[in-house]
Amino acid sequence: MEILASLGRTMGFSFAAGINLYATVAILGLASRYNWVSLPAQFRAFDNDIVIGVAIVLYIVEFVADKIPWFDSVWDAVHTAIRPVGGAVIAVTTLGDASPMTETLVGLLGGTLAAGSHFSKSGTRALANTSPEPFSNWILSIAEDVFVVGLGFIALKYPVAAALVVALAVVFIVMFATWIVRGVRRRWGQTGGNSKLQTSNSKAL
Repeated sequence: MEILASLGRTMGFSFAAGINLYATVAILGLASRYNWVSLPAQFRAFDNDIVIGVAIVLYIVEFVADKIPWFDSVWDAVHTAIRPVGGAVIAVTTLGDASPMTETLVGLLGGTLAAGSHFSKSGTRALANTSPEPFSNWILSIAEDVFVVGLGFIALKYPVAAALVVALAVVFIVMFATWIVRGVRRRWGQTGGNSKLQTSNSKAL
């Protein structure tokens, strides 16, 4: 049962890191600091004033950045490598003592889950940014924050349930990945076509 609990926490926090790495690290640090639940000793790695402080400050920055249309996509692009790497580090850290092979496999799992949630978030945001109103960005951002906090709470209290939530989320991502990619290409194609048309009209004038 302990193995399932460890795997559930690893999957939950790695997946959440792909959406909001800093909120995930802050949750881990605060949960360890204030003993929200009984956690294994390896979680104390996040119980550090600097780690918690930096995570909270960067979360506040991301909270604002995520609400600004187009800038949120730039922010996501910058974090294309950061979030998956963060997910892998969280996975290995929360694993505890293990063989090098196990650490490698768990690190790959964590990085893959974080990458999957990150690219899904980025693609959805790219679609939302083609809308002329800013409300869709705000709604998505708030929904993402609620999901990350909720998944973090479930991973702490009910790690096996967190693994199920992540598994369902992965299925959802796979089902809608093609739709998201097509939507992004279609939107960007329309934007590019409009730009070319405007350029042609300007030359004609």
